[in-house]
Amino acid sequence: MCTSASNGRFGGALGPAAFFGALLALALAGPAAGEAHAGSLCAIDDREREVCLDQPAERIAALSPGATELVYAAGAGEKVVAVVAFSDYPPEARDVPSVGSHTRMDLETLVTLNPDLVIGWMTGNPPEQLETIEALGVPVFYIEPRDFEGVSSVIKRLALLADTREEGERVAAEFRHGMAALAERYVDAEPVSVFYQVWDEPLMTINDEHLIGKVLTLCGGVNVYGELSRLVPRIDDESVLAADPEAILAGGMGEENRGWLTHWQQYPSLTAVERDNLYFVPPSLIQRPTPRLLEGSRLFCEQLDRARAKR
Repeated sequence: MCTSASNGRFGGALGPAAFFGALLALALAGPAAGEAHAGSLCAIDDREREVCLDQPAERIAALSPGATELVYAAGAGEKVVAVVAFSDYPPEARDVPSVGSHTRMDLETLVTLNPDLVIGWMTGNPPEQLETIEALGVPVFYIEPRDFEGVSSVIKRLALLADTREEGERVAAEFRHGMAALAERYVDAEPVSVFYQVWDEPLMTINDEHLIGKVLTLCGGVNVYGELSRLVPRIDDESVLAADPEAILAGGMGEENRGWLTHWQQYPSLTAVERDNLYFVPPSLIQRPTPRLLEGSRLFCEQLDRARAKR
């Protein structure tokens, strides 16, 4: 599938009537709006669609905190004109206009910001809203890296569409080499059984197919829920007690909030509690598929090293 759009389709502010009028007109325009043009910039997104631009993106809307980080990492931060809530890194992203949350965008505000490329979160943004954006003639590039190479690849693809390839290639290579060095360092590490808590109510974890699960494996961790079929399974305290992990790692609500770990201290018979192997990881370092995942992975590995030292 191929989608394309000319940059700068919408100029000024649109009221509700004009907004939906534009939507209707573009919907009736037919296939011509989706034709790729000779000489255009094209990249395959994570839905395996070819997205083409007539010229490099100059006004980018990033519809998740991770997407915002990735666009900046690709060297195109100065081109970001719209973000969503919690897009707090790099710090300058906080000054970019917000168009709501990743689960519900204000489309009218988004259109008035005149984006020529929208970076969508494949499973995090409402599909109907992304489809509406595309119907308005604005190309949507879907992303959701599922492994380390995917993070590196999406940086390079975003840099291609923004024509910032030199910076994107540099950052992607640094991330790729850093993760490879970490993998080599821990290839023979003694295994540590681990429970990673991704949410508290309901209690949720990750399986081995999740990107965080891959970090655990890289560091020599054995995910006690790794073989579950769901990417982000719901569990309960009783199953954690039965699994009896040697270490518990949690992200918590916010970059400094360790409250989720306090909950487990009521179970002194847990090996992780008995050995004081309750470790906090700032969620933005591990729960966003961005170059900072390298920093989060190093922290994960260091914490598992501490658990090994307590045997």
